[in-house]
Amino acid sequence: MLQKAVQIFSCGTSSVKLSRTAARQPNHPSSEVSNKAPHAIRKGMEGVACPITGLSADGTQRESASTAAEALAELEADPDIVDERTVYMERSREPLAIVQPQVALTTQFVALSVGDGGHKATRDTQYLVRSIGGLPVLRKFTTIFYEKSFVDSHIDKFLRDHSDPHGERFASWIAEKFGDGTPWTEERRTRPRTVMEVNGEQKLVAHDRSSAHYAAWHSPKREAHKFGQKFKPDDARVWMRLHFWAAREAGLFEAEHAAFMDYYIRFIGHFISVYSSKSPPFVRESARWSADPRNIERYYANGNYMSDVVDQPVEEALLQLPASERFYSGSRHQRTSWPYGGPHEVTYRG
Repeated sequence: MLQKAVQIFSCGTSSVKLSRTAARQPNHPSSEVSNKAPHAIRKGMEGVACPITGLSADGTQRESASTAAEALAELEADPDIVDERTVYMERSREPLAIVQPQVALTTQFVALSVGDGGHKATRDTQYLVRSIGGLPVLRKFTTIFYEKSFVDSHIDKFLRDHSDPHGERFASWIAEKFGDGTPWTEERRTRPRTVMEVNGEQKLVAHDRSSAHYAAWHSPKREAHKFGQKFKPDDARVWMRLHFWAAREAGLFEAEHAAFMDYYIRFIGHFISVYSSKSPPFVRESARWSADPRNIERYYANGNYMSDVVDQPVEEALLQLPASERFYSGSRHQRTSWPYGGPHEVTYRG
């Protein structure tokens, strides 16, 4: 599970030091809040949120810098991201390694490998990724995914620059998380440094997953009232539908790759939780979505936009799932639920 400033749910790469000076504002004593600006607005600053109130002239409110900083700190404390940082620091003291092509191997269904809250690569996960053809096949998959993301009316708002090698980086990240070398870490060591301005400050972005996603939250393409917000369940659902659709077009849902996809769907169920904690119940629905050609037809007819998902309250969306898919325990619960158990009851093919 998954760049210059804006790669969503995948693999940008470096810690960003953020200011926590933005103060939280007390609740307004009045039940009615005027949407008129309390002072003159300079020309060219009409759409910019007030640094004190957080309000724009149109009455919308952007998330405060402190809220975004807290969300970033939560990301950086995630066990998987901590492990990635550790590997990066260790590899930085070693000569550059060349990842050799691997021989394809096969394996049976494998339980999701998670310990202490983080995913752990094993020999079984290495076999799984090699069984589909390794990095070259992953590149095909992730390239298709970003082609779809670039033309999606919702997800493209998180992607500021299409020229970055998003697909290559994402494929390398998946391979590394499955234990097939360290291509993502090696690429990060020579990746150009990218800086973008966020809330008037220069930020190093797209150097690790946390900084890449922080940049995506602040993509200039986003709506003013969503600027700076962390990913929500609807963002994650659209992303996952596109992602599994790309996997289907890359041939990964064919019967010979069933063991890999069974694991990979659960792998996404684990990793999506750090970006949006209410999203894991929707993973299996997202994997099924592209199996029905009518869903694809409706998507295209609607201008590459998932109107059935975007801005839908998560409580309503959960009721549309099978009852058995509505609960997510997390990886540290005493009695864990899917995706931390055995193979799920349906293999998504087609």
